[in-house]
Amino acid sequence: MCNFAPPFELRGAYKSINLLNFTEFDLDPDLLDGLDALNFKTATPIQERAIPLILAGKDLIGVAQTGTGKTAAFVLPVLHKILTSNEANYTQALVIVPTRELASQIEKVIEAYSYFTGVSCIAIYGGGKGAEFTQEKVALTSGADIIIATPGRLIAHMNLGYVNFSRLRFLILDEADRMLDMGFQPDLLTIIGKVNPQRQSLMFSATMPPSVLKLAKTMLRNPEMITIALSKPAEGVSQHVYMVQDRLKIPLLTDILKDKGGQRIVIFGSTKLAVSMVFKQLNARRFSVGQISSDLEQSEREQVMLDFRNRKVDILVATDVLSRGIDVDGIDMVINYDVPRDAEDYVHRIGRTARAERKGAALTLISPVDSLRFKRIEALIGKPVERLPLPEHLAAEAAKMKEEPRKSTGPAGRSGRPGNTGRSKTGPKKK
Repeated sequence: MCNFAPPFELRGAYKSINLLNFTEFDLDPDLLDGLDALNFKTATPIQERAIPLILAGKDLIGVAQTGTGKTAAFVLPVLHKILTSNEANYTQALVIVPTRELASQIEKVIEAYSYFTGVSCIAIYGGGKGAEFTQEKVALTSGADIIIATPGRLIAHMNLGYVNFSRLRFLILDEADRMLDMGFQPDLLTIIGKVNPQRQSLMFSATMPPSVLKLAKTMLRNPEMITIALSKPAEGVSQHVYMVQDRLKIPLLTDILKDKGGQRIVIFGSTKLAVSMVFKQLNARRFSVGQISSDLEQSEREQVMLDFRNRKVDILVATDVLSRGIDVDGIDMVINYDVPRDAEDYVHRIGRTARAERKGAALTLISPVDSLRFKRIEALIGKPVERLPLPEHLAAEAAKMKEEPRKSTGPAGRSGRPGNTGRSKTGPKKK
């Protein structure tokens, strides 16, 4: 158990003048061959700090956003320790993640890093068919080296009685804050209570709200802590906003997208309902668009992502849940259909574009009720975001909407209906 008192000391961003080469970590040669094949040479700040601590057997909490290299920060030392253990036939590492997309992404990362090693891994998540559930059961019972799982799907397997994590060596929670936001705390506590209590535990989170702090105390023992400060949006991102009423958002989107054919664009909405509505509206207007929704079958979601990566679909509409899990190079523009609930989510959303020193654009559609929320975002990123004028035809429509007279309501009477004074329909009594 943790022996530190809250709040955690959130240290400032760590900066290294000379980032370490991966060869300096003394990793397994087969693992280094995999990194060399991928042309990975130097570690990021979180990798430079986390890898030695994990190799030394320390419990760890890392506060770092997507894009800092945190996946490799825990995958590489765990792979090394599995390779040098000379043990097999049981699951040694369990990685818990909030979404099936992130599970699949981490599985691909592990497969790439461990290409020359023979380490086995499988991603376990809901939405699949019976054959996939059976395949997952086989992996769990035969002892795949690394399991990457979403909480609900793993609990479904555990409830059937054949999952044994009594020898588990590594428990990793990735995107802990997002999992708690999604209501997975009961499942996480159940899983933590049923794995080897002597395991090494690692937790990674983009933010450190009290709920994550509390969870950390239940699973970490004398942990080391690494904090990589929330990155500001990349310099290559041009940020602009439109002040627009909700009724005009779809017409504005249509105007923005009409000359963007062939560009790769992600539109974020804060709810599944918003994502579904935007998708249907754009699809009806014959845009090349796909959506990622939990209402889709997993095979359908994977096909949409594949089409987006292969440029068969220009526009992807998604929720905040995916803002940390969409790992696609060459995204030209991010559009926030609405202002995200948390200021940090704005940074995660627009961080999908202008990666690897490319240029990109980020547009946010702000309705009047969201103005205050966006001011918090501007405070976080440390500068105001330029307002753009609406196209002339939409500006005229917006002005017309403002001029619409409000219906007279009058004082509410006993019925509570607008305009009802509580008097008889026959009018006032005659004198």
